[in-house]
Amino acid sequence: MTNWQESLFNFSQTDKNTRLETLKEVEEVCKFCYKCDLSKTRAQVVFSGGNPEAKLMLIGEGPGKNEDETGQPFVGRAGKLLDKLLFTQNITREKNLYICNVVKCRPPENRVPTPAEIEACKVYINAQIQLIRPKLILLAGSTAVSSVLGTKEPISKIRGKWFDGPLGSKVMPLFHPSYLLRFHSENPDNPRGLTLLDIKEIRKNLDAL
Repeated sequence: MTNWQESLFNFSQTDKNTRLETLKEVEEVCKFCYKCDLSKTRAQVVFSGGNPEAKLMLIGEGPGKNEDETGQPFVGRAGKLLDKLLFTQNITREKNLYICNVVKCRPPENRVPTPAEIEACKVYINAQIQLIRPKLILLAGSTAVSSVLGTKEPISKIRGKWFDGPLGSKVMPLFHPSYLLRFHSENPDNPRGLTLLDIKEIRKNLDAL
């Protein structure tokens, strides 16, 4: 049994308005979560951003400094690059993208979250998947990939490929935008160029829904 199957909420039969209202309730519970030690050092919980009615969800690793300060995911340099790359295919948070992270509180010094921290937060990410019910899920970076797909395969080998995901969704691993900050070329043999090709594939699948 893969990670995303272990503790999903049973909301699949509820209507859209009820699901969105329940999502707000889950967010309120998450804001007062003290299930792991990340709660001791956070400024605030970073639950989600974007459009909760979107068919496309992006899951990252965890909040950084800018996110911890603002309460919004992917708003630092990496987030701005992510927005820029997605916008090349007219994908925006406001219109057709919902964004969240595996853990909702910033790990100190932006370190990788521990397995125990990921496990403590799993109930929230699973609820988000159940309530948003995305058709397509993007996994930004190895932590999101291992948490959702349960694989340790390197991103370089599986990025841009579709996998079966929760609730009949399709899941694609992507390079994390913080990694892409190291590269500037958009040639197809460069990680940033490869990501642009992946986003074209995402757009094609989004249009086909």
